[in-house]
Amino acid sequence: MKKETKAARIDEMKAVFASSGTFYAFDYDKMTVAQATDLRRILRRQGAALKVVKNRLALRALREELPDDLRKTFRRPTAIAYTSGDGIALARTIREFQAANKVLAAKGGVIEGSFFPAIRFDEITKLASRPELLAKVGYLAAAPLRRFLGAFRAPLSHLGLLLNQLMDKKTS
Repeated sequence: MKKETKAARIDEMKAVFASSGTFYAFDYDKMTVAQATDLRRILRRQGAALKVVKNRLALRALREELPDDLRKTFRRPTAIAYTSGDGIALARTIREFQAANKVLAAKGGVIEGSFFPAIRFDEITKLASRPELLAKVGYLAAAPLRRFLGAFRAPLSHLGLLLNQLMDKKTS
């Protein structure tokens, strides 16, 4: 490969790593071209992408912020699935594809700037997605206010019932 081509690929990968906060590295040895095309189509619908990379060029692109543990993931043929959106949804999609096709072996990855090893990939697929977590936090933050309003409304509703009962007594 010519030096100019290598430099262009390194710049392209730098842009990918900078724009996407989440990426997963996989060993794609057993994947056929048809399976790769199918996975790319699935990921494209989700707003993610799959890219086969040359390990040395990927290491050069990640050089500045590269943890030593991540360096070990770039051995043997490597494919990278990346997204700037929900990283947990991407992991779930890949896990479903792995289960259906028995290909792709997780090597590790980065989620929003934090490295994780391959053995933790299954744990990541079981996490709640970002919107689900935000909904839970919103629910928990609003719970004390709902309880306060319920306690505040309770005497007023009881007062209304008492007044109705007094009116019924007076009329009878």
